[in-house]
Amino acid sequence: MRRTALAALCLAAVAGAGLTGCLPGEDKASKTSRQSEEVKDSKEGEGPFAGLTGGEITERALDATTGASSLRMQGDVPDEASGGTLHIDMALDKKGDCAGTMGMGDEGEAELIKTGDTLYLKYDEAFLRAQSKGEPKADVDAAVEMLAGKWTKMSATGADADEIAGFCDLDEVLGDAKDGGSDATRGRATTVDGTPAIVLNERDGKDRYTFYVATEGKPYLLRIDSTSAADPGSITFTDYEKPVPAEEPEGEILDLDALS
Repeated sequence: MRRTALAALCLAAVAGAGLTGCLPGEDKASKTSRQSEEVKDSKEGEGPFAGLTGGEITERALDATTGASSLRMQGDVPDEASGGTLHIDMALDKKGDCAGTMGMGDEGEAELIKTGDTLYLKYDEAFLRAQSKGEPKADVDAAVEMLAGKWTKMSATGADADEIAGFCDLDEVLGDAKDGGSDATRGRATTVDGTPAIVLNERDGKDRYTFYVATEGKPYLLRIDSTSAADPGSITFTDYEKPVPAEEPEGEILDLDALS
């Protein structure tokens, strides 16, 4: 079995989970027209964001979110390569450490831990078989027997791990999200998992995006929902500034670098 095939699921997240993909852009003329129509209503409201437009609140939220040293991402994002949906539950920080799981639809799941210069991965049988379609049955069965349910490790700087390790870097995942403008309009007050928040609505043609921003403490992004035909899905952000539980797994670990 090709090790690159084993990593395919995690690699997809690098392109699929960046916040910049959740922030739509539009042409300047449309933006200016909408701003002139909505600026009055969007500045109404009381509380911590009184007098601010939805776009100004979004900018504050992006500044706070991209400034965090760590966070946890949970949700579903589209994978353009397969046309499927990538499920993510990952804690990561700006040191490049991470811990969590990723899965593609009903095609299994992989656990991922990166600490220091070492990347640990554990695949279930469904994941291994899904990523090995088209390969000889004997080879797939042998790989399942050797790897399924077992922790493996490899150098995080190696060719097979470089892009996966990049997903563990919070700066790289968030990318240039705070450099994008926003025409979001203010919505209702709500809560996200018990945290008070304000709803912000953004549209780009037929696509709709909803942002939930904390109204207590720092204005962190709490959730992004997208009904875009190209990027449907929802991601929640929690555990800001909490240590990432990235520790070497206990028990026997298969060294893939040594095997290769």
